Amino acid sequence: MASVVGTYARAFADVVMTKSNLLDPARMLQELHGIEALLKESDPLRRVLENPSIPGNAKRAVLDAITQRLGTTRQVRNFVAVITDNRRLPLFSEILKQVEQELDDRQGFAEAQVSSARQLSDPEKQMLEVEIAKMTGKKVRARYAQDASLLGGAVVQVGSTIYDGSVKGQLEKIREQLVEN
Repeated sequence: MASVVGTYARAFADVVMTKSNLLDPARMLQELHGIEALLKESDPLRRVLENPSIPGNAKRAVLDAITQRLGTTRQVRNFVAVITDNRRLPLFSEILKQVEQELDDRQGFAEAQVSSARQLSDPEKQMLEVEIAKMTGKKVRARYAQDASLLGGAVVQVGSTIYDGSVKGQLEKIREQLVEN
């Protein structure tokens, strides 16, 4: 299913990032998250849109009413219609997550998950983000979490790469060296 999710995500990112469209990626994501929330909140709506016995034009009429009320752009409406028509609505959350990743990649952003032993001050966060940007060569969007088990320092995850600058990590390395010798 990952290839199906990626196919839809890349196609929508192509639409958003086309120079002729002049679309705001943040707005597109906000609209998609609004539709995702609506689908999670409304079981009857999701059942109607996922039901294969309901004709496509009836589903699109429901979708049109919803997107008009939400003030959704034509591109987002069409994207959701394609997903619905191709019976991929159960994958909507996965597709949305992949769309976010695709748009971030195309805009040169890196998502970083930072875990630190204590709450970081704003200057510390800025300094850390500058360092992450230097390492990755991308603009950084960081999410912060506190993890007292780290004892000190921080662990930064960007994609599948982990940078461990924690006291716990350093102690673990020392322990491994002692065991080897």
